Amino acid sequence: MTDYFGSPERNTEDPLISIVVPALNEALNLSVVLPKLPQVHEVILVDGGSVDGTVMAARRALPDIITVLQSRKGKGNALAAGFARVTGDIVVMFDADGSADPAEITRFVEALKAGADFAKGSRYTAGGGSGDITTIRSLGNRFLNGVFNFCFRTRYSDLCYGYNAFWADLIPLLDLPDHTTPLPSSGKMMWGDGFEIETVINCRFAAAKVAITEVPSVEQLRIFGESNLRAVQDGFRVLKTLITEWRRARAVRRMERKLSEPAVAKAASVGPRVAA
Repeated sequence: MTDYFGSPERNTEDPLISIVVPALNEALNLSVVLPKLPQVHEVILVDGGSVDGTVMAARRALPDIITVLQSRKGKGNALAAGFARVTGDIVVMFDADGSADPAEITRFVEALKAGADFAKGSRYTAGGGSGDITTIRSLGNRFLNGVFNFCFRTRYSDLCYGYNAFWADLIPLLDLPDHTTPLPSSGKMMWGDGFEIETVINCRFAAAKVAITEVPSVEQLRIFGESNLRAVQDGFRVLKTLITEWRRARAVRRMERKLSEPAVAKAASVGPRVAA
């Protein structure tokens, strides 16, 4: 994967902000959260087939909201569908359950305007925290975070956190699974469609060596309902994703080196041209 060094054409003075909100049965939470969002270019709600009136509640709370119905299931597929609809300069990944503080969006945007490609939310850096994470989830996150840092030679403090922002021109770099592909007849969730999506995004940005800045963030308690996260099962899915992405990054690097070697050798053997 060719290292990414940013786009010289970015609108860093007054970027248009697109907030992508994946949701499944979050009508009550959205009624509280959406009115608190700052005025931005667009808010994109991606619904996973809710049966509680999520879309209607979102439209009541924010009449200008853009709604997208995902074709499969899972947070990963929802985010991929939302990213495909983005027309702004900056993408903000924002959870619908009330755990993300809308006031922090400015913090993420400022980090990007200051030169970062990817603003990574962290509950474990100075100024961050969580009122929701359990001891088991925290230990699991720290273990997975250590594996990630070892494999990708990074210094993240919080791998499994979904409050992030990045420049929209990086979306193709993520190379996420096609969000329009129908769900398999088996009904089994496709790889990349689940909660491992944050890990996929982190791994691909790290492999591309984009400029990453951690932004302190305080995770709040979910307002209504229960989380769809399954700590143990999703933890193993994240671990599998780390291994898969590490192998993918190595394979891409090897291929790039292999493709570049013949060209370098040929150029060296031909030498400089002599004028006739």
